[in-house]
Formats: sequence, structure tokens, C-alpha cells
Amino acid sequence: MHRDLTSGPITRTMLLFALPMTAGNLLQQLYNLVDTLIVGRFLGAGALAAVGSAYSLMTFLTSIFLGLCMGSGTIFAIRWGEKDTERLQSSIYVSFVLIAGITIALNVGVFVLLDPILALLRTPAEVWPLLRQYLQVVFLGIGASFLYNYFACLLRAVGDSVTPLVFLAVSAVLNIVLDLVLVVVIPWGVAGAAAATAFSQWVSALGLLIFARARYAFLWPQARHRRMRRELLGEISQFSLLTCVQQSVMNFGILMVQGLVNSFGTVVMAAFAAGVKIDSFAYMPVQDFGNAFSTFIAQNYGAGKSDRIRRGIRSAVAVAVGFSVAVSALVFVFAGPLMGIFVPADQPDIIAAGMDYLRIEGAFYAGIGCLFLLYGYFRAVQRPGISVALTVISLGTRVLLAYALSALPGVGVTGIWWSVPIGWFLADAAGLIFYRLTRKTAKIG
Repeated sequence: MHRDLTSGPITRTMLLFALPMTAGNLLQQLYNLVDTLIVGRFLGAGALAAVGSAYSLMTFLTSIFLGLCMGSGTIFAIRWGEKDTERLQSSIYVSFVLIAGITIALNVGVFVLLDPILALLRTPAEVWPLLRQYLQVVFLGIGASFLYNYFACLLRAVGDSVTPLVFLAVSAVLNIVLDLVLVVVIPWGVAGAAAATAFSQWVSALGLLIFARARYAFLWPQARHRRMRRELLGEISQFSLLTCVQQSVMNFGILMVQGLVNSFGTVVMAAFAAGVKIDSFAYMPVQDFGNAFSTFIAQNYGAGKSDRIRRGIRSAVAVAVGFSVAVSALVFVFAGPLMGIFVPADQPDIIAAGMDYLRIEGAFYAGIGCLFLLYGYFRAVQRPGISVALTVISLGTRVLLAYALSALPGVGVTGIWWSVPIGWFLADAAGLIFYRLTRKTAKIG
């Protein structure tokens, strides 16, 4: 199902394009969410802490090839807006070979370096065996994550945000069933939860690959396109690698914060694990709206429709801020019940720590909502380096403040929570300055 983002009502077009992306990403979060929920309820706080740490690590690892796919997807969207199918097919071949090679190297590397990675995360001794066991199995799904995200980005670039959702929905249901079977019925512990996730990821990845090959044959590179052309390799490498750096820096910063959180013990680890899952659902819609906005900008940038881009920016800011403020209010009011979804009532210390996190960080989702729009805009107008700069500002501030504030007497872990929104708003301010300085050269006016 194609949606032309270069014509029609702007707000309605962006929202309809974004909705399947949001639904799909929410389903993708179910992979780790279901692990967290079932593990926390049936295997205890130690297992919950292990799965929570694994989530931060897996998010960082997948961000590497996800960033590559997103960068390539922007190139695809620009070519689609230009109606240059020949160059689009050549770009698809070059980017696939490049990203597949990086993914294979990454997968081998994490297996070889697993123990040093656990040491870097400052993993407590009581959690180490469970975390290691979980990661050894869940790493088997890294290749599947690459395939799914690559073809999802390709189809979204040409206006189809529905098909990736369909395959992910099937996979999410399968993941829930397998989690219950492999953790509750067949007591395989955290390894069972990891196996359910990895197997479900492969189902969605291979299903989307087969469908894309059959349904979108006109995009498939032919023999004449299957060459690693130097100019395309340079373009895709520069664009995709910068987007990859942005995603990796973002998640490496989160990973460093995870290491700091781990130093405060199992209670704070478990509370942070549950809080991050709630975060993922709370601001995931505005993150996906930012990605949809990026595709909207890229297609119109390729088509040379600068006036439509300006109107789209105003519309997107209004939608993102309005949604973020509403979600912040809900998370603040219902912080306790939300934590109770993941943590049994007989562990009030974990619930209380999680509520503190949500009521500080969750009150400022508008900051990250605007930041997602800035990331998407600068990618789409071929300024991915600015997105990297904003990420460094946001995450650099967060990491530095987290370590500095948490070391102060009487502040402790609360300093980690406050470092998050401060970083968001500093990056927003920098992004606005960059936008005003570059909009003329980007031919936005």
C-alpha cells in the first residue's frame, strides 16, 4: 500500500503514514516487554535485572545497523521523490551488501567479546550468570533484526508503512505464546525468554523479505544494478554511517548510564528496567512520528517542494508537542500502577524507585518529542552530521550530569533521572539554532 507524501493534506497524510509505524514499533517493543513481564513475575528480581540490562545492550547493538538502515532509507525516499528508479535500485544493492557485512561482523564480535562487555556494564556478580545466559541466546536474533529493519525502511521510503506492521504483528503474537511456553510451561528460565524473542524475530524478518521480493519486484536490483559503484558506495556510506553514529552514540550513552545504574544495586536496576519499558511505550509514538516526518521531508525534498516542507514542519511540531504533554500527564499520574504491571506489590522498594524515575524523566517528554523531529529533519535534508551533533549534546550532557550529580551527597540516583530532560532541552535549543543557520542552504527558505 503506497502513500504519496508529496501531495494531499499535510497533517492527515503524515499521521496516516505514521500510525502503522507506531503500531509496528509498539509491537516490536513487545519482544522485550513480554520477556520483562513474564521474567519479573515468574523468575524474580535477579532475572528481571538481567533482562533489563540485556535490553539496554541489545538496543545499543541493534542501533548500529538500524542507523545504517535508516540512513539508507532516507536516500531511498529522496530517490523515490525524484522518480529515479534506476539509481534507487543500484542504491538498494549497494546498501544491502554494505550493511549485511557490518551486521555479520557485529554478530561475531559480540559473541567473542561477551565477557568483557559484561564487565564494562559493571554487572553485579549475582546477575552475571543470568545475563550471560540470556545474551548468548538472544544474540542469535541480530541478523533477523537487520533483515526486518532493512526491508521495513525500504518499504516505508516508498510510502508503504503497513506491510512491515503486518509481519511484526504475527511475530509479536508468536513471541508471547513462546514466552509463556518456554518460561512458564517448560521451565527454561531466561534462556527460554531469549529463545522466544530470537525465533520470533526470524519469523518476521524472513516473512517480510519473501513478501518484499514478490510484491515489490520493481524495486529489486537487476544484474546491471549489482555492482559496488564507487559514487553510490561513498554516498550511502557517508549518509548511513553518520546516521549509524547518531544512533550508536545515543544508545552508547544510554548503555553508559545503565552501567552507572547497575552500580546502585539490584533494586535500582530492576526499577530502571521497568521504567525504561514504560518509557519505550510512552514516547514511542512520537519517535515514530519523527521517522514518518523524516520520510515526508525526504520525499518532498527530492521533489523540490520547499513550501510543503515548511508547512509540514509547523504541523509536525504542533502534533509532537501536544501528544508529548498529554502522555507526560498520564505517566505522572499513573506512575504507581504502571510500575505495578512489571513488579509485584510485595516489592514496594522497586516500585517506589521506578515511580521516582517516571515522575522526573516522564514529565518532560515534549523535549524528546521535538528532538526526534530535529533528527528526522536534518537526516532528510542531507545534513546527518547535525543529527550526530545534537545526539552528542543530548547524550553527552546526560552521561556527564548523571555521573556528576549521582556522586553528590543526598542526591544519588535521583541525579541520574534529572540528567535526562536537561540533555533533551539543551539539544533542542542547539537544533533550533542549527535550523535557522542552515534552512537557506538546504533550500527550505
